[in-house]
Amino acid sequence: MKWLEIIKVRSAGESSRLREEFLLPVAQGSPDGRVKIQIYHHAALETDFSVHLRWESKRPEPNGSALALRLAQAFKEFGLVDHSVWVEQEG
Repeated sequence: MKWLEIIKVRSAGESSRLREEFLLPVAQGSPDGRVKIQIYHHAALETDFSVHLRWESKRPEPNGSALALRLAQAFKEFGLVDHSVWVEQEG
């Protein structure tokens, strides 16, 4: 089953520190290859980012993966955070 976690961050003006300390290391991805990580920024707002974690496993974690929960907690230092889990529709 394929599933996706999206962590949206609306930072309070510290986007350069957020990018250097958290987003760049996260963008390196999972060393074991279990998750594909992509980072996006809002087209109009430089301080808004989203981190997408793409998983493939037997079943999704309905409350989120340990990795995403740790990231979401760490991002709260920078502003508002929203974390959600999505399951790919089959067929």
